[in-house]
Amino acid sequence: QAQLVESGGGLAQPGGSLRLSCIPSGKIVNIKTWAWYRQAPGKQRELVASMDRDGQDYANSVKGRFTISRDIARNTISLQMNSLKPEDTAVYYCHYRSLFGTNYWGQGTQVTVSS
Repeated sequence: QAQLVESGGGLAQPGGSLRLSCIPSGKIVNIKTWAWYRQAPGKQRELVASMDRDGQDYANSVKGRFTISRDIARNTISLQMNSLKPEDTAVYYCHYRSLFGTNYWGQGTQVTVSS
């Protein structure tokens, strides 16, 4: 089964920026929603940002700082993260959900915000 591959994680200072990217490893079609999740140590995985053909939605904790975008031709998504805070430290996962309910996940990319 095709999966997703994230990249762009790393270490950033508070107030800094990172851009995450998500690329399918195989053919993935009929996608209904695209999203980014994150999971911090000892916490549950949470939805950070999502989009469908009607618009975008963000967790309150990242509104105004993070932006999700999609490259339709390449079937990829990105997450631009600005004004990073230490509490943004987590493993970030991209997720696609098809019209038929199939879920695709990436392996995760670590984002660490620290001075």
